[in-house]
Amino acid sequence: MLPETYKSELKDRLQKVGNPREMVVDVMLEVQEFYGWFSDEALEQAAVLLGMSSLEIEELATFYNTIYRQPVGKFVIHVCDSVICWMENGYGELIDHIGKKLGIGMGETTPDGLFSLLPACCIGYCDHAPAIMINKTVYGDIAPAKMDEIIETLRQEK
Repeated sequence: MLPETYKSELKDRLQKVGNPREMVVDVMLEVQEFYGWFSDEALEQAAVLLGMSSLEIEELATFYNTIYRQPVGKFVIHVCDSVICWMENGYGELIDHIGKKLGIGMGETTPDGLFSLLPACCIGYCDHAPAIMINKTVYGDIAPAKMDEIIETLRQEK
């Protein structure tokens, strides 16, 4: 359950906009940040805050690839699988390398809960393909060696 002070802050911000539905994605992301993922409980709380039905929230939550309806790791690695990244030399090798390095496949989370590996429809970094996004940071021109550096840096940040 969201703390009352947190809910109160969200309600205050929602009252300042003309239509609270304009902030639905922002609210989903903030509630998700609190819980670490967008659980059923988080979905219900967002629906109440926004004056929307659970179904409306669910439809939106499943549309956006950065709303996580299942638990994810602390660092979510989104690998761009748009046509440009997919066609780039090294894309398949990169996917295989990340999977082997972390011991997981696409859609899975490491046993320590540190990393999740997910596909992304497009990251918008086509001129630096293949590209990835980890949490809110975008990386381009990713090769296995560069990926190893990024993973090691994140492991030290735990």
